[in-house]
Amino acid sequence: MKKYRLAIIGLGRMASTIDQEVINYPPVKLPYSIASSCQEIDRIELVAGADVLLEKRAAFSNKWERDAVYQDYLEMIVQEEPDIVAICTKGELHAEMAVRVAESGVKMIYLEKAIACSMVEADSVLEVCQKNGVFLNTGALRRFDSRYQIAKACIDQGEIGDLQYGVHYAAASLLHGHIHAVDTLMYLMGDPQATRVRGDLRPSGLLIEENRLGSDPSATYQIVFENGVGATTIPAGNWDFEIFGTKGCIKSYNNGVNWQLQQKTQVTDRYTPFLNVDYSAPVHHSATIACLEDLVDAFETGRQTLGDITIAHHATEICLAVAESHQQGGGWIDLPLANRSLYIYHV
Repeated sequence: MKKYRLAIIGLGRMASTIDQEVINYPPVKLPYSIASSCQEIDRIELVAGADVLLEKRAAFSNKWERDAVYQDYLEMIVQEEPDIVAICTKGELHAEMAVRVAESGVKMIYLEKAIACSMVEADSVLEVCQKNGVFLNTGALRRFDSRYQIAKACIDQGEIGDLQYGVHYAAASLLHGHIHAVDTLMYLMGDPQATRVRGDLRPSGLLIEENRLGSDPSATYQIVFENGVGATTIPAGNWDFEIFGTKGCIKSYNNGVNWQLQQKTQVTDRYTPFLNVDYSAPVHHSATIACLEDLVDAFETGRQTLGDITIAHHATEICLAVAESHQQGGGWIDLPLANRSLYIYHV
């Protein structure tokens, strides 16, 4: 069995320390960080890390017993020759680093979400990955979570009939938060292409000056997909999802901890309520482990990753189209998004 060498850029939360934040937090199955997940995957060896801050390099080296720590991530790639690079930096650096890592010859990339701050940047990541045959997954991890995968299998098997509409419940920022919601809605509904988007940023009078926002705003939106199915977000709730079909619906509660399947039941000629049916709670596995293993499996077999760059690129475009809709007074925006330079900073 080949062992793949993994190196991390940005040695903060998702790279190394986030596990301590989510101990005894039911929505998340440990291990969660990239470094801790590597310890549980036989095919992946954590070999090095890079960060501009000396204190983070020292903490990472001490925690994971790795002497190979670098200030310059490109030097790390040259010296350590990793097979996989995990980019866990701030959002403004994601696209630039992804491009440079892909151009360096690395064939597998884990890229934190959102992949870019503008579609110009997202386009560059898409282009370089396709040109260089790079396999990529992102930190939109619900599609790698076994609970959401069981729900998708239920939908795919026709348990709720033909898809009609998807709803997300939670207040969230656009690129740091709603990229998760958009990606999850897309995943549960079969990753269809969106054709139109409209939305609003909060506060309602927020101005986008010179086509740029220096912070990541809260947002609401509606999406129309090419198959006629729609989706929306409600700015309240606990990161819950609800997918409706012609025969029923499936719902998550409490950020994926609890699930409910309902199907239409003929009670009288005029009354067909949605009633609960048996839905076995799936075994909860680490989504980060599943994400990294999917990356390696895709590389070894040549198949598309579950969170392929084309999917991540499209989710990013949907989110940025929300901001463009706000900029144009809340009207519908057709995709592909014409305003490729609209920029939203996110951490």
